[in-house]
Amino acid sequence: MALQLLKIVAEVDSQVKTNPEDTRFFYITETDIDGGDSLIIDAADFLDDTGNAVVELPALETNNSYFNVYINGVLQMEGISTYTPGETEIGNLKIDVPEGTLSIIENSPVVLEVLNYTPTSDNFVNT
Repeated sequence: MALQLLKIVAEVDSQVKTNPEDTRFFYITETDIDGGDSLIIDAADFLDDTGNAVVELPALETNNSYFNVYINGVLQMEGISTYTPGETEIGNLKIDVPEGTLSIIENSPVVLEVLNYTPTSDNFVNT
């Protein structure tokens, strides 16, 4: 008998779930922030979706997360914000207002949205 390549023949069904966790944080500016200046919002200065003070900003899952910043309801460009997860005095959001742009005026709402994904997959071998 000649040599043959033997292989397993199987039918597999896969189910992949992304499992997103969307968390939003809210802050109202207390003063004007002019172009060239920075606004640093500590974790404890944010309120959560229920109106409670925030204790800690969540970590970003490596390769499975992102954050968005909205000022006055407008999504901002990624390059002006720096997000640092952690507890009060560690966790914060820093917004660098570009030189020569409009100011962020007092009483402007700032919304920080953090999305983390925890993907899972299940494979079923059909026999």
